[in-house]
Amino acid sequence: MKLSVVGTGYVGLVTGACFAEMGNIVTCVDIDEAKIENLKKGMLPIYEPGLEDIVVNNYREGRLKFTTSLPESLEGAQACFIAVGTPPDEDGSADLKHVLAVAREIGQNLQDYCVIVDKSTVPVGTAEKVRQAVHAELERRGVEVDFDVVSNPEFLKEGAAVEDFTRPDRIVIGCDNERSLEVMRELYFPFVRNHERLCLMGIKEAEMTKYAANAMLATKISFMNEIANLCDRMGVDVEKVRLGIGSDARIGYSFIYPGCGYGGSCFPKDVKAIIQMARDCGLDPLVLNAVEDRNAEQKQYLSKKIASHFGEDLAGKTFALWGLAFKPKTDDMREASSIVLLEYLMEQGAKVRAYDPVAMQVARRELPGAWFDSGSLELVSHQYDALVGVDALILVTEWKAFRTPDFSFMEQVMKRKVIFDGRNVFDPEKVRKLGFDYYGVGR
Repeated sequence: MKLSVVGTGYVGLVTGACFAEMGNIVTCVDIDEAKIENLKKGMLPIYEPGLEDIVVNNYREGRLKFTTSLPESLEGAQACFIAVGTPPDEDGSADLKHVLAVAREIGQNLQDYCVIVDKSTVPVGTAEKVRQAVHAELERRGVEVDFDVVSNPEFLKEGAAVEDFTRPDRIVIGCDNERSLEVMRELYFPFVRNHERLCLMGIKEAEMTKYAANAMLATKISFMNEIANLCDRMGVDVEKVRLGIGSDARIGYSFIYPGCGYGGSCFPKDVKAIIQMARDCGLDPLVLNAVEDRNAEQKQYLSKKIASHFGEDLAGKTFALWGLAFKPKTDDMREASSIVLLEYLMEQGAKVRAYDPVAMQVARRELPGAWFDSGSLELVSHQYDALVGVDALILVTEWKAFRTPDFSFMEQVMKRKVIFDGRNVFDPEKVRKLGFDYYGVGR
């Protein structure tokens, strides 16, 4: 099948590459000329395990193409995926300007029947807005071209996106006629041969499913973080509690790890968006408001622990920071807890040596240049380089390489034996026996 995928960000690039891997001819479109040229050279704008090989191989084989021309990508395309960004507006709602701009351009260039697929995370009712935008442009041209709009939200975890796309838990398809459904069935057939994974529903239901899923997962995280705070005050080890409740099949172990707050491109944005959707309907989203408030407060957790140990004035203090990305296996620092922590440390006059296995280039690009220029923040080339002469280690991202460090070496090079563990990766009993002051989340 010939496909067009508009947007070569996280969702668009994974979608296009994985469809090409299954033998489809896919043209990925982006207005960023430099990004398109880099993709042709095998230089990806994101880090995602396994993705580079798929992109490079399918581009070489001619199944995956890159262009800045949407009209070119539409020639003969049976489906066109809209996978552009939906950043939060001032009120927290999803900004649809990029989605609707693509819809208008499709309408300006559509020649033959095509299924237009909303792959971006968009509010309920967006498919109808896309339909209207395309139809308006066709009317302006004075032509009649059949098309359908389908909602097919993505459920990709950063760090496991290729696996999630090729071996999905479910494939949600929201459509309103058999013709578009048959196109989607054919397209996804290679991914459902083992057993049926298609969840068929109405378009609005599909749009809501994506938001409800992310809001539910964010709720589990914030709930567990609230329990961790309670455990902290009552002298209870939250990790034992986590194991106790996770063994209940109705709860499960996923997304109940306490920590220093969730981040990334999805949960913060999508929780804000569904909150605004509720308000627009006259509903006060009490639970969702609490989820967001707890997460904002949780990102201050490590700062408060540091202040409790060292005091508010951190001038003359140096900290090692392990982890900058919002989670392991990605270089994404959007809404990362590390940024909130760094802002606090910089304001209090501290110096920081930071290390992350893959997010160093992003950090150099995204963090304030003044932090580097003043010497307050240094990015080091190895996790142990960050430890020399520091007053404390702060762990923010639970990369595997951080989980069983050489504590004997750490004792030798650290000025003070203090650890702030924002993801509870260390065994507190073991670490404290070694003479470290240890602060976990709820333990």
